[in-house]
Amino acid sequence: MTDWKQISGGLTRIAVGSRTNVWGVNSAGNIYRYTNNDASPWVQVPGGLTDIGAGADGTVWGVNANGNIYRYTGDHESGHWKQINGGLTRISVGSRTNVWGVNSAGNIYRYTNNDASPWVQVPGGLTDIGAGADGTVWGVNANGNIYRYIGDQESGHWKQINGGLKSIAAGSRTTVWGTNAGGNVYHYTNNDASPWIQIPGGLTDIGAGADGTVWGVNANGNIYRYTGDFPG
Repeated sequence: MTDWKQISGGLTRIAVGSRTNVWGVNSAGNIYRYTNNDASPWVQVPGGLTDIGAGADGTVWGVNANGNIYRYTGDHESGHWKQINGGLTRISVGSRTNVWGVNSAGNIYRYTNNDASPWVQVPGGLTDIGAGADGTVWGVNANGNIYRYIGDQESGHWKQINGGLKSIAAGSRTTVWGTNAGGNVYHYTNNDASPWIQIPGGLTDIGAGADGTVWGVNANGNIYRYTGDFPG
């Protein structure tokens, strides 16, 4: 992991909105926010989640083991989190207006920015999804197939991109990272003809911010921040 700096702590999921908005959850469901100080890197936030998403603008959402969905309010009096109707297993946040998730059946949902009727289903089937601050959305399905959202109904909303991944994160159109079932790490080249370049290291989950910040966690729960050059 020569291109990665290990950061103290243990997490199973990690989400990166930017250099200053990094969040994660551990195997017990505890929630942590990065302090921007590697000497004492994490502060625990009340609540319990199994997945979390963090946007470049500071927006944070999460889901728990029951599929309940929460948006972070930061309001201590109200318990930090506001429950939003619906059920998801994975959630990704690019910004306040670009929030996506998938449920246990693989159905895809986009947040409507209206809590009264919060989700609209998007055609397709995915097991993980990544949403960027600029509206970019990528996903992977149960077979490891990779898709980029194009929003064109006539061509089916999604364009398949060569390769195979298990988890994916999109900070922006030019900052897309993923890991495959073997823990290998890949960075998108911005060229669909030859889309991925492998990055040394082994991770099970990855987070990418709009500013190019990248973090990951491995199968042992170890946490890493990317310090290498950005290829592509």
